Amino acid sequence: MNKQPHWPLTLYYDGDCPLCAREIKLLRQRADVQRLCLVDIGLSDFHAESIGQTKQALQDRLHARFADGQWVTGLDATLWSWRAAGLERWATPLTWPALRPLLELGYRLFCRLRPHLDWLPHPDASRRCKDAACAVSKKPR
Repeated sequence: MNKQPHWPLTLYYDGDCPLCAREIKLLRQRADVQRLCLVDIGLSDFHAESIGQTKQALQDRLHARFADGQWVTGLDATLWSWRAAGLERWATPLTWPALRPLLELGYRLFCRLRPHLDWLPHPDASRRCKDAACAVSKKPR
């Protein structure tokens, strides 16, 4: 995306993911709602079809949409959400051409591992409670 962004950016994230939740907590603290809206796809009242996506697609790769309807995914969704939160210093390396292929590879690896990270502590302990039962996954050996 080379043109001027049309804020706000709406970031669709999985609030059940412990690492994702930590990043969202930081973004929520830093971002102005005029620039970044955060939507948790893990909530029961979220329906991916209402935005023309599938839940699986949103879980497989980070998605964000600008006010003009333009979608960005993966590292670009991360880049623009960090920019929206005023974290340009963190975002800048995501634009470096020499580093981008390595970061893309790391992102794809993270996407494959992410569903298996539920043993990590979640910043919101209530996210481990589902259907009136709480369980903490055991750390793999």
